[in-house]
Amino acid sequence: MAVKGMAAKSVATTPKVDRLAWLRDGRMWLRTILTVFIVFIFVFPIYFWFLASFKPFGLIFTLPPVFFFEPTFTWYSVVLGGVPYNKVMLELTGALTSTGGGLYYSVPYIIDSIIIATISTLLVVLVGTPAAYALSRFPMRRRHDIAFWILSTRMMPVVVAAMPFFLMYRALGWIDTYHGVILVHTVINLPLAILLLKSFFDEVPFDLDEAAMVDGATRWQAFYKVIIHYVLPGLAATAILSFIFSWNEFLLTLTLTRTSVRTMPVAASTFDTATGGTEWGFLAALGTSAMVPVFIFVLFVQRHLVRGLTMGAVKG
Repeated sequence: MAVKGMAAKSVATTPKVDRLAWLRDGRMWLRTILTVFIVFIFVFPIYFWFLASFKPFGLIFTLPPVFFFEPTFTWYSVVLGGVPYNKVMLELTGALTSTGGGLYYSVPYIIDSIIIATISTLLVVLVGTPAAYALSRFPMRRRHDIAFWILSTRMMPVVVAAMPFFLMYRALGWIDTYHGVILVHTVINLPLAILLLKSFFDEVPFDLDEAAMVDGATRWQAFYKVIIHYVLPGLAATAILSFIFSWNEFLLTLTLTRTSVRTMPVAASTFDTATGGTEWGFLAALGTSAMVPVFIFVLFVQRHLVRGLTMGAVKG
């Protein structure tokens, strides 16, 4: 009788267990579908832009959009290969759709962006790391107010600083120079880098500093021989953000440069002409090409990136 009772109880509870398992599986599938949908929303514009850089002239404006076609490298031949604009447009359309003028060869602009973004990122990390360490470790009066003041400088709209920077640079003779653009990119990225790195240093126990100094290390040796190794993920995340912000910065670079120095965003703005509209094929090729250096930079530091982005939170 006892065996029969146990068997009946097991049969009675089986449907409930099955329902719970079905609910868990349903939630998992729902999360998966929702995740795929969100990723699709963010990735699809990049994919569509990438396709536009390979579309023939007549398919760029086709509605509904065409996703399967014979690709062309015409736009890249001008943007990266230096083929004359007039020659390409005459072959494609039989006429010139814009002013052209040979301004679409963009390799020098991409090189300028790489130089400026790389050096400014190095300066941001070199200056921001000891500053963040000092804010995290050294006792000082009104430390939280200092941290907030540093962050508040990043809250200022860039357009507010454009004219003061222009007047100072004109007086110093720094207009249209590499060091001028590098300095302004460093200045605008440094506050955010200091606050981010401070949060990473806050996650490292103070006991490590004290143990290193008990063993005979100076404060500086404890910093660069011990503590810095624990915040490498944070350094990687900060470097990537600084590089991307410098790479995409437009307004100040446009204000402070003319022809000798021209970054990729400023060069891309010239593809929109008053006489013939936007050159979407060339612009798509330039935009796609401009993503490659950023991807390469991320690949170099991806080992530390994920942990660095989740290691700490910005704290006062």
